[in-house]
Amino acid sequence: MGIFSKIKEGLKKTKDGMVKQVESVLNSFTKIDEELFEELEETLIMSDVGVATSVKICELLREKIKETGTKDPSKVKDLLKQIISDMLAGGEELNIQTKPSVILVIGVNGVGKTTTIGKLAANLKADGKKVILGAADTFRAAAIEQLEIWSQRAGVDLVKHTEGADPAAVVFDSIVAAKARNCDVVICDTAGRLHNKKNLMDELSKISRIIEREAGDCDLEVLLVLDATTGQNAVNQAKQFKEAAGITGIVLTKLDGTARGGIVIAIKDELGLPVKYIGVGEQLDDLQPFSPTDFVNALFE
Repeated sequence: MGIFSKIKEGLKKTKDGMVKQVESVLNSFTKIDEELFEELEETLIMSDVGVATSVKICELLREKIKETGTKDPSKVKDLLKQIISDMLAGGEELNIQTKPSVILVIGVNGVGKTTTIGKLAANLKADGKKVILGAADTFRAAAIEQLEIWSQRAGVDLVKHTEGADPAAVVFDSIVAAKARNCDVVICDTAGRLHNKKNLMDELSKISRIIEREAGDCDLEVLLVLDATTGQNAVNQAKQFKEAAGITGIVLTKLDGTARGGIVIAIKDELGLPVKYIGVGEQLDDLQPFSPTDFVNALFE
């Protein structure tokens, strides 16, 4: 299965939910009027696009309709597609030009953080990068063992300490090992506690200082992993993490498990954070670099 087919298949529930509803609204009107906009706005909100973003999309749509002189409701879908595509564009490429580059992965337990790291490592390795993993989530029982299994599955090296060790020390050793082994990318797992924001901030600050000291000129990505099936809760999590850490992008997992994939649009618009990867299945290659064009085409075609 090609990449586009995989994304299309992974977004089937959202297409059958959100997009079919949008099409149903557009097909039920013979003219473009205020009632159409109201129903469209409601449909987008129900698809987890979020209230503010849904209102914004409809305002942009009004402008486009005026601009183009569109009179037929069936032509509105193409305009909507263009608006969403433009909203999602920008910043989706991983910034990992230096050698080594560092990727910190954060997120609450249960969102698929460890799985994401394993799949991301496999993805980058397939692109010809030499990758090393750092098991810096030293607090959760079995986190280190899980990451070890994924490192073996992806065929990459792992740096680990014992459970309860200092996460910053693991990050330090991972960077040292990356330099010694001539690695392109270091991916570090981190603890995802949000119940105490101060602890999280302190820990991430300490890790950031280590990275600054040991690899000051390196490219750094801080990726937040969110579970798409939790809908608006994912946006709230992202808001809290954004305050606690300098997030550079989002990885949205389990997108194949929800009919409300509009959450992708809400995250980009409300938080100004680009979606870098989406998870559309369980297989090793089911974590896909996010392409706004492919995403919108998979939904609307």
